[in-house]
Amino acid sequence: MGKQVLKLTLPQLSFSVLFFFIFFSSVCSDQPSKTFIFRVDSHSKPSVFTTHYHWYTSEFAQQDTILHVYDTVFHGFSAFLTPQQVASISTHPSVLAVFEDRRRHLHTTRSPQFLGLRNQRGLWSESDYGSDVIIGVFDTGVWPEHRSFSDLNLGPIPRRWKGACETGARFSPKNCNRKLIGARFFSKGHEAGAASGPLNPINDTVEFRSPRDADGHGTHTASTAAGRYAFQANMSGYASGIAKGVAPKARLAVYKVCWKNAGCFDSDILAAFDNAVADGVDVISISIGGGDGIASPYYLDPIAIGSYGAVSRGVFVSSSAGNDGPSGMSVTNLAPWLTTVGAGTIDRDFPAQVILGNGRKLSGVSLYSGAALSGKMYQLVYPGKSGILGDSLCMENSLDPNLVKGKIVVCDRGSSPRVAKGLVVKKAGGVGMILANGISNGEGLVGDAHLLPACAVGANEGDAIKKYISTSANPTATLDFKGTILGIKPAPVIASFSARGPNGLNPQLLKPDLIAPGVNIIAAWTDAVGPTGLDSDTRRTEFNILSGTSMACPHVSGAAALLKSAHPDWSPAAIRSALMTTATVLDNRNQVMTDEATGNSSTPYDFGAGHLNLGRALDPGLVYDITNNDYVNFLCGIGYGPKVIQVITRTPATCPVRKPSPENLNYPSFVAMFPVSSKGVASKTFIRTVTNVGSANAVYRVSVEAPASGVTVTVKPSRLVFSEAVKKRSYVVTVAGDTRNLKMGQSGAVFGSLTWTDGKHVVRSPIVVTQIEPL
Repeated sequence: MGKQVLKLTLPQLSFSVLFFFIFFSSVCSDQPSKTFIFRVDSHSKPSVFTTHYHWYTSEFAQQDTILHVYDTVFHGFSAFLTPQQVASISTHPSVLAVFEDRRRHLHTTRSPQFLGLRNQRGLWSESDYGSDVIIGVFDTGVWPEHRSFSDLNLGPIPRRWKGACETGARFSPKNCNRKLIGARFFSKGHEAGAASGPLNPINDTVEFRSPRDADGHGTHTASTAAGRYAFQANMSGYASGIAKGVAPKARLAVYKVCWKNAGCFDSDILAAFDNAVADGVDVISISIGGGDGIASPYYLDPIAIGSYGAVSRGVFVSSSAGNDGPSGMSVTNLAPWLTTVGAGTIDRDFPAQVILGNGRKLSGVSLYSGAALSGKMYQLVYPGKSGILGDSLCMENSLDPNLVKGKIVVCDRGSSPRVAKGLVVKKAGGVGMILANGISNGEGLVGDAHLLPACAVGANEGDAIKKYISTSANPTATLDFKGTILGIKPAPVIASFSARGPNGLNPQLLKPDLIAPGVNIIAAWTDAVGPTGLDSDTRRTEFNILSGTSMACPHVSGAAALLKSAHPDWSPAAIRSALMTTATVLDNRNQVMTDEATGNSSTPYDFGAGHLNLGRALDPGLVYDITNNDYVNFLCGIGYGPKVIQVITRTPATCPVRKPSPENLNYPSFVAMFPVSSKGVASKTFIRTVTNVGSANAVYRVSVEAPASGVTVTVKPSRLVFSEAVKKRSYVVTVAGDTRNLKMGQSGAVFGSLTWTDGKHVVRSPIVVTQIEPL
């Protein structure tokens, strides 16, 4: 791959350019109505109108076209309008920006101990298990009767709570309690999208018009963040033990913004942000992203806009990094006020074996729990030998029953859900399936509760099986399922699907921020569908095992709740700093974490600051805090003008006369970008300020792990002295190197670290050095 060159363009947009960009393809006279989101300058409301809603319905859009009115994290409204109506409204002087509603996608028991949480001491005991902190979960809803949401022995609902328990299909006020203190649902954006496009409207036979979860994903993420202790938990015998969330006594408020088989719409997500902050949540967990591989500028991204409104009011927002790894620059949810979470494995696995007729045994994973094959050998077939892509992928109606009946079928991973391939094989008469990774997935494996005996294998094992089939006169195989194995080494390992850096929008900001457990995570499940989520799966299970950065994100949400409970005065940036600077880059062999996709050592482009380590986060020593004004200066530094910034911040912004350096955002990481055109020594300077949250009288000394030979990192001062009177200290970092001799790694960067320590605390920040083309 060699040297990676990033081509950057800064969106220095004039107001007219912003509108031209949005409406260029939308003003055709024959286009139908669609949903648009309008950002309005709230200060422009004439005093004659008592509310913004009255103003909007009088001057902008008719009452029956408005879907949501936003007035907490965002000022404006969403409406279902024709392109002509939108073009007319956009000329109103109070309209700051308009963008079309988009569809987003979900980024889909033992993990608390793996994070360093223990019952008798540390963050759980110091925070009282997150008691009275309120976590808002944006997802597919909740199955409220699940015992993970019991309110047994919980105290009264916090008085500051202003939320509601909305009613609807199979959901009444009685479904909320002192644990599940609020539940709302948002469907207007989805229903408008269904009216104007290829989506189907909500199907009341498989979905609930209420906060009730028909999909399972939301129940799983909510219980991962804050589920109560659930004894004798398992998924069809797998992962038996006590299931519990990271913050078992935290309160939950559920905001259903995603709908079964339909995704999640920006207009509904923004309404959830608006309501959640007004309701009084302390933490927001959002395992949702674009999923299209394209990072939108912050002023066109309602998740970035809504989360800024939340963070600016003291609400911590945790988001999933996305599942498009191991490709570089695949990370999503890039705003600097978001905490972006990738996924790693834990020290538990569900191994299975493929035993070939020649005696060779190949390792894989599976969560199959039905009747075993009991060592019986079956004929082995690979439909992909035909050369037809649909056959190799085992797509619907692609398999010839005459070819696969009574046999074990090899299917390639991709294009359709993994469990759906097994159903195709079963319908065609196959007795088992081997699901083989392609080169893009490498050796990364996740377990699935298949409907027939099935085993997932890595790309190398898959190639070996296919070679055996092509060279054997009578290829045979059987599958052997090994149950649950604990104490797996190495762990954690970076999940192959976990989205990777560099940051495709602003590479001077390292994303993801950190990783957390996201592979084969057991948590609560809905009673509406089986563990595969397939309509034909009639099984029901109290708990399910899922993988994805969707599962990693609520681990960090729960961690933030614990820290918020232990340190109520900490800002969202201080909480993120504590999680990042105490994260570990080592696995349980005391070696640098490996990348599941390649087997090689991972880098900060894969894991950010490292893997979540709550054993140390309670007492980080120093934190890097960030104010709202700091974020505004960052936006000025990347070329946003005051009007564009106001689209994000809601309030008017002023940029300094001297353009700020975006690298000086007080972030707990450093990215030094040298221009490719530089033919000598290049350097980059950073300014950081740390706040002492440990012992009042402390002296910290710096140590540096240089990114590569030929790169120097200088820190001044090299010693920071704190006292009762002095809580904050600033320092300057200079990263320099001769670009003629710099040899970038395969990722296009080299990596190091900067660490402050006082003998007790270790405050570590990653350093990335890369090269870019000049603007």
